[in-house]
Amino acid sequence: MLDHLGIQVADPEASAAFYDAVLAALGHGRMLQFGPVIGYGTEHPQFWISPSESEGPARESHIAFLAPDRAAVDSFFAAAVGAGAEVLHEPGLWPEYHEHYYGAFVRDPDGNNVEAVSHVPI
Repeated sequence: MLDHLGIQVADPEASAAFYDAVLAALGHGRMLQFGPVIGYGTEHPQFWISPSESEGPARESHIAFLAPDRAAVDSFFAAAVGAGAEVLHEPGLWPEYHEHYYGAFVRDPDGNNVEAVSHVPI
């Protein structure tokens, strides 16, 4: 449904370090950069970060990145924790969503709820 998504960040360098680590664990990387604006993806940039242009605190967003398998979710989680992310939920099954929903949830440097999820059976 979505072609791409962009979020604004308070500290572009801190957010870039976080997303460089966690998205690499899912097989994605920086594809384009225009100053502090960075686009991540595999074939084309689908997720963008840019400096905040508004005053005051931002509202929390939830961003879920698709992982190819459970091992990639685990790698995402390890990379996020290694980057200093606050742990919201360690990797595990979420049967209330569906029987194969395996996800991990952390906070990015701006307080957003960032998830990696696999829908693939073991």
